[in-house]
Amino acid sequence: MATKETKIFVEHGTDVTLVTFEEENILEEQQIRRLEKALLPVVRANDQKRFVLNFQNVRFMSSSFLGLLVKVHKRVVELGGHLQLVSLDPKIHKVFEITHLVKVFDIVPPGQQ
Repeated sequence: MATKETKIFVEHGTDVTLVTFEEENILEEQQIRRLEKALLPVVRANDQKRFVLNFQNVRFMSSSFLGLLVKVHKRVVELGGHLQLVSLDPKIHKVFEITHLVKVFDIVPPGQQ
């Protein structure tokens, strides 16, 4: 089954790089591989040190995508940066709680972004 191209929108500010996921569902392995190919070069090029992933459009995601997020977090930290997750849907936030990833990621509560 062919999947549509995975899309991210990248904005570079004065002290932050903001990446917004444009897909509502991040579920398929091919989609996650394309996201990885799109995200990792942005992480490497991030000279602002603060890296923000915006989930405002995401409603569903697979556990495989959690693995990619852990990988991105590791790379950002290795490069001396700081990763934040913003605009998490309450159901997705619950997944981070259940998996104890709230202890790994800096998740910005709604209204504090």
